[in-house]
Amino acid sequence: MSLRVRYGGTGAPVLLLHGHPRTHTTWYQVAPILAEQYTVVCPDLRGYGESSKPPTDADHTPYSKRVMAQDCVALMRHLGHSRFAVAGHDRGSYVASRLALDHPSVVSALAILGGVPVGEALNRCHAKFASQWWHWFFFAQPETPERVINADPDAWYGIGTKNTPDRLGAENFADFAAAVRNPDT
Repeated sequence: MSLRVRYGGTGAPVLLLHGHPRTHTTWYQVAPILAEQYTVVCPDLRGYGESSKPPTDADHTPYSKRVMAQDCVALMRHLGHSRFAVAGHDRGSYVASRLALDHPSVVSALAILGGVPVGEALNRCHAKFASQWWHWFFFAQPETPERVINADPDAWYGIGTKNTPDRLGAENFADFAAAVRNPDT
């Protein structure tokens, strides 16, 4: 297993975890500011960007938030950090939550950004929620999402419309576009 990672700065360590379909470059505006006071670590999560994409199994265990959290703990230990703050956005927030639940002794602080508690959301699900969050149900279908998204990833992820170099920053946009155009991602 190999994670693509960027890190820098000095001070207490902070792990920043991106959401779907982003990569570590999603933090391009935040990381330099934090690096003035903290050691900032930004990986591409397993399966995203340029990190490894191991084969899955029937239960998708290699891509569970628990396994991704274990990847993050191993990465931080490899970098010499036995205790660290973690912030996650979107899918990264679920990895951050799992990390805190499974490894509470290594988490000094936790920030959940844009993470909806899935069980709670589904318990309160109604027609308006289902129509606004339809992609949750779509992504749960076997094989269909991959076929639809890979047929035209630019259209699916709004490349050139909602996701542009001006909006995302040139380097972040290039990284994002390369990731979503890679069928393995």
